[in-house]
Amino acid sequence: MTLRRNTFPVPPPKIVPSILSADFRKLEEEVRKAEKGGADMLHFDIMDGHFVPNISFGPMIIKALRSESSLPFIAHLMVEKPEDVVEPVISAGGDVVIFHIEACRYPLRLIDYLRGRGVGVGIALNPATPLSAIKYVLRYADIILLMTVEPGFGGQEFIPEMVDKIRSLRSLMIKQGLQKDIAVDGGVDFNNISSIVYAGANVFVAGTSTFGQSDVEEAVRKLKRIALEAYNALVKRGFGSFRVKP
Repeated sequence: MTLRRNTFPVPPPKIVPSILSADFRKLEEEVRKAEKGGADMLHFDIMDGHFVPNISFGPMIIKALRSESSLPFIAHLMVEKPEDVVEPVISAGGDVVIFHIEACRYPLRLIDYLRGRGVGVGIALNPATPLSAIKYVLRYADIILLMTVEPGFGGQEFIPEMVDKIRSLRSLMIKQGLQKDIAVDGGVDFNNISSIVYAGANVFVAGTSTFGQSDVEEAVRKLKRIALEAYNALVKRGFGSFRVKP
């Protein structure tokens, strides 16, 4: 989305519980709790054991839950060849497909394919991958996901240096006149989500802080409340919150 004049550059916050941390013995119940708590989307980490050192699940989990929820489904492809996985994911019911820039040789070609299939397009970057890797494709994506832990496993702590990376990405978007979603994935909790909001992120993938809590519904509700409070404070600060280098 192009940033209109006098429009605040950061979209409102969205809380996105990660299925990877849910209790797989009762997934339907877990999803209903997240919905009642105010979840905005659901996040599915598809891992192949090659791009990341873990194997999670495939498109069948998306398909199994598709009829149980009206929330948009984000499919995060942590795989070596995302182009081989996108069609099964879309057919299963994925609404947004996020692929890793490190794993895709022809990102513009894949983006065109996803657009043709009518789904949202996201690009993910690992913590050590510089923002320059998406310089020429940023404009074509709907959402940029920044990994704030090393990908592959849940329950890790947020990497503090990623706050500067989030702020830099938001500043880059403002400089280019773009208002897009910035998602963060990894280590988001009740104590750090405010600082992440202030940095310019607005989509918060959270597993341990949502499905990993004893009261999933209340955990989602609390996380969203904190994010909204921080966002409202950020709006009051205005554009000056982000330094745009010439």
